[in-house]
Order: sequence, then structure tokens, then C-alpha cells
Amino acid sequence: MTRDDCLALDAQDPLAPLRAQFTIPPALIYLDGNSLGALPRATGARLRQVIDHEWGTDLIRSWNSAGWMELPRKVGDKIARLIGARPGEVIAADSTSVNLYKVLSAALLLQRANPGRRRIVSERSNFPTDLYIAESLARERGFDLVLAEAENIPALIDERLAVLMLTEVNYRSGALHDMAALALQARQAGALSVWDLAHSAGVLPLDLHAAQADFAIGCGYKYLNGGPGAPAFLWVHPRHLERMQHEDLWQPLAGWIGHAAPFEFTPHYVPAGGIARYQCGTPQILGLTALECGVDTVLAAEPFGGVPALRAKSLALTRLFARLVDECCADQGLSLVTPQDERRRGSQISLARDEGAYAIVQALIERGVIGDFRAPDVLRFGFAPLYTRFIDVWNAVEQLRQVLAGGFWREARFAERRAVT
Repeated sequence: MTRDDCLALDAQDPLAPLRAQFTIPPALIYLDGNSLGALPRATGARLRQVIDHEWGTDLIRSWNSAGWMELPRKVGDKIARLIGARPGEVIAADSTSVNLYKVLSAALLLQRANPGRRRIVSERSNFPTDLYIAESLARERGFDLVLAEAENIPALIDERLAVLMLTEVNYRSGALHDMAALALQARQAGALSVWDLAHSAGVLPLDLHAAQADFAIGCGYKYLNGGPGAPAFLWVHPRHLERMQHEDLWQPLAGWIGHAAPFEFTPHYVPAGGIARYQCGTPQILGLTALECGVDTVLAAEPFGGVPALRAKSLALTRLFARLVDECCADQGLSLVTPQDERRRGSQISLARDEGAYAIVQALIERGVIGDFRAPDVLRFGFAPLYTRFIDVWNAVEQLRQVLAGGFWREARFAERRAVT
């Protein structure tokens, strides 16, 4: 595979026009969209409109005139198209951690009548915030949090399990769980499944209804391109919403926006119907506005084949990256962490190295190749098919080869740890 071959692949790529939606510095190779998506060109102008006109001129009237109160559901409906949910089933609000607390708490509440089910099972290498939330709730509610390696999780789905809580794509390795199979196994065992789609939404074909998942959450700032700290999203299967409505079961953060009639200002909480009860505080209008722009960049792929087409390109990009690393850096101590089986791979490639992994990433960043480091020894590269090109892959691996072969990463400044890795 040559540089010219990669240029030819870009010339033939039907998704290539979608890159024009983003502001990416010309000399930059951005392989960190799995941590923070690139800036959509539409976002700045749309935010200026909200700030200058809706906020600056219309002020508080914009809650009505500009539809601010409906924005969490409006953005949620757009995200629903990407995750196999239906209109009115997804809410965009709060953060991933807060939303996980809401749904995991609700799942445990639904299992309250099953005293033999006292286990929450998750992957040992799940993203830490998920484990911290689960640990906190387990301690508070009298459950046991059981952590296991991915291959051992099916054996733990039994009559003791209350909730299976997994991130579909592992943040560190990029390994992809079989959501449909595990959700089915959990359901057949009488358990509920909670899914974190932080590394899935916008880049993997998803169908929460077909998988018969129970709860799902995800963040807006990775492949949905919603900007740093963008609001997250939340989905609950309608069968649970109906049961909670019928049994008058509240989600744990009973805030005023989740009230059935928030502007009646009653002293007692009455939950809203449907997914609206999973709102809590006042909607984050600027964040939701930016998130809507980001989600629109993914929906723009629909005429080109939608998320399945993005998935096909993602696999082609990761396949090429892994192949070139194997060819060009074979003797440099790198090992592939991400599964070679593409059916088990998200939209990233993670490489491990016993020595200097952090410094190597810093040296690449100085050369304009943006990836990131995950402790203790992983170089992580994310491939956002909306804007990543095949020539970016070739150039990135060439820079990696130079950094390793020339030993540039050994310079002392690259070992200095920063707050964000």
C-alpha cells in the first residue's frame, strides 16, 4: 500500500464530501474523534445566532419563541435516528455520568422485588466513571458489583444477576461487545441490561429495539461532534417507561423539568410522562444547540448510505492503519490491542508498548498527528469516517515510523505529563 494508493482511495470515497462540514487545520491529522469530535462549520454561526438574537435580543422570551424548552426532545429525536430508537424515546440532557446514575438506579429499582438478584455485572476495564457510579449505587442499595474480563461475562449472567452494565465499545481497547447476544442472554436470565454507547453512537449501526436492550446512555462530544462537554443522551425502553408510569416509580433525580407541569410550581413532585421524566434541571441551551449541529453532520451521511456506510469506511480505515503499522513498525515493540476480527472492533486502533507510550503520543502530537494515551501503556487512535481520509492514515503511520525509528520520543520534554493525556 503506497501513498498514491491512499490518495486513490480518497478520490473514490463516496463519503469524501462530508469532510467539508468540518473545520480542520490543513496540516493536522486528527485521529482523536473518539475523544472529542471535530468542530462542525455550522456550529459557530448557529451559536452566534442563539447568543446574539435569541438570547441577546429576545432574552427570556426565547424559551417560547425559539423553542428552547423543546430542544432536549428535538435533539433526542435526531439522535434516535442513529441508535435505533423511535421519536419521543430519547432525551438529550445532562452528562453521561449523570444519565448513567439515572438509568442504573431505575434498573435496580425495577429489580427490587427480586431479592435473589443482588449483582451488577460489568467489564473490569469498563470506563472508570461507569464503574464509579455502579460502585456507589451498589453500596447504597445493597448490591454487589462484580467485575470480570469480557470473555467471562456470559458465565456471570444467571439467576443472581440484577443488571448487566456494559459499554458497547471498550474505551481503551476498542473491543466491541455483541450487544444483541448479551442483551438477549440477560433478558432470558431475568436480568436487565444497561448500555453505554459513548464510543458507538454516530459510527456504529445501532438498533436498540432490535437488540431489546433495556436502557442506554451516551455522550455527545465524541462521534456526534457536539463539542467539549456537550450534553449526553438517554434512552429507556418503552416497556419500562410504561411500568414506571403505572407504578409511579421515579427516577432518582426528580428535578423540576422532569415534572409533569413544571410551571405550576407545586411543592410535590409528579413525574412527567414518557422519557421527559428523565430530565432534571434547566436545559443547557448553548450545549444543546452545538450538539444539534454535531448530530446533523452525522445525519448528513444518510443520502450516502447512512451509518452503515460510515461503518464500512471506519473498518477500511482501521484495517489500513493496522496493516501499515504492521508493515512499517514491525520491529518497534508495538502490539495490537484492538481485536483483529473486524466484527469485534469499534472505530479505533489501540497499540500497546512497554516503554514510552505516553512520550510517543506527545511526539506525534508535536508533529501534527493527534491521538491520545491511555494508561498504562496504550497509544489510542480514533477514526471518524465523516472526516478522516485514507491519506491521513498513511501520513500518520509514516510519522509514527519516524518517531520510533529516530528515537525522537526519548527527548525529555515528551515525558512531561499534562493534565489531559
